[in-house]
Amino acid sequence: MPSYEFRCRSCGDTFEVNRPMAQASDPAHCPHGHDDTVKLLTTFATTGRAAAPAVSAPAASAGGCCGGGCCA
Repeated sequence: MPSYEFRCRSCGDTFEVNRPMAQASDPAHCPHGHDDTVKLLTTFATTGRAAAPAVSAPAASAGGCCGGGCCA
């Protein structure tokens, strides 16, 4: 079940509410009994390893001087 973070405008307390996504927009009540709350924007990042490392292609030779290795 998702967790949503709220902040009480009356006392400034920040708290979490666990509820189904269908109720995500429903108002929440502060644990101290206040009704004036606002849902905070919560961000998260996922990290992990890819199945295979990315392989970059070797630089293509453009030919000509210095691009093709003719300078010595």
